[in-house]
Amino acid sequence: MDFRTPLARVRGLGSARDGTERFIAQRMTAIALVPLLIWFVASIVSLVGADYATVKEWVSTPFVTVLLLLLLGAVFYHAQIGLHEVFEDYLHSDLVKTTAMVLMKFTITTLGLFSALAVLRIALGG
Repeated sequence: MDFRTPLARVRGLGSARDGTERFIAQRMTAIALVPLLIWFVASIVSLVGADYATVKEWVSTPFVTVLLLLLLGAVFYHAQIGLHEVFEDYLHSDLVKTTAMVLMKFTITTLGLFSALAVLRIALGG
């Protein structure tokens, strides 16, 4: 026999279980992306016409390297959260949804790691 109220029985279940965390994370990454993207676009515009050595030197600057890694992390995490929501809302078959989620997370993780490694390779003189 269960003496809990109906509210106590459903607490922690349903959409409120983890949707709020993803919602907040997506908004926070969006807020972080605004100044990072403004900085990145302004930097790229200032580098128009620069040769390879100049761009490599720019990426090798520790401040720029850290900002590029933060930008990549925020972009890929934001994309993963957004695609997760889209797949959850618009894919109705459990098999298709699970397959799409696994492929998406694998792809996002792979692209993020390769991007970060490329920045680090340039920054560390590789």
